[in-house]
Amino acid sequence: MERRTCLVTGANSGLGLATAIELAKRGHRVVGTVRSESKAEHLHTAADEAGVDVEHRLLDVVDAQRGAEVVDEIRPDALVNNAGYGMSAPVELVGEEEASRLIDTMLLAPVRLARHALPHQRERGGGHIIMISSILGRVTVPMTGWYQAAKHGLEAVSDALRQEVAGDGIHVVLVEPGFFRTNIFEDLDRDAERYAGLGYDEAFARARQTLERSTWAMGDPSSVASTVAKAIDSSRPRARYLVGPDAVAMDALTPFVPTAIRDRMARLAYGL
Repeated sequence: MERRTCLVTGANSGLGLATAIELAKRGHRVVGTVRSESKAEHLHTAADEAGVDVEHRLLDVVDAQRGAEVVDEIRPDALVNNAGYGMSAPVELVGEEEASRLIDTMLLAPVRLARHALPHQRERGGGHIIMISSILGRVTVPMTGWYQAAKHGLEAVSDALRQEVAGDGIHVVLVEPGFFRTNIFEDLDRDAERYAGLGYDEAFARARQTLERSTWAMGDPSSVASTVAKAIDSSRPRARYLVGPDAVAMDALTPFVPTAIRDRMARLAYGL
């Protein structure tokens, strides 16, 4: 297997951390980006425990200049765009500044980093760009509208980019996880407290109940990491990889349920 240089954004926790470790286990050179030295400690501690070596670079992905510097230094064979964060909030309560920050982090930044990586990969004769999306980039539910906007946008632009650069031997791959055991409950509780008393308390409560009932289906981040590594190690990766039984089920059922029925079911589930 060819040893590749892999740049993984948001590598200090969750899916990014698991991916960095898995790629290092497979013998690749791994550089993980983190936003602070304290977060870098989490990455290196996990790497030490796993018996692998990883590097880190400080990067907030919304910093365009720093992003260009990191990509030009590392010249990644594979770029894994993972950095991001969850947002559970009704659309009407999210201001433009906050929505813009989320879109910048989870849509514009991944594309910007990909654009910087493309010349290096084209010069080398090929490469991989992995976009960590979500099943919520393919389906839509209440209370995560802006998050879904970013992921739906990421899917669309990745589809276009894949077609545009395939002739150069560059593979653009979407990885679409369902719900995994990361910090999903903490993020939801944070947002529920933030927007308490503004008319959506019942919806937040029901969203948490739904997650609690779904914990049996939540996989470990290592399964996403294995999928990413499989795509990078493949000379002919698929365009999309759904990961998790919930993601597979939601994707399979959605086309067969009329919109009016899906809307009614969602409103009942969230008390809307």
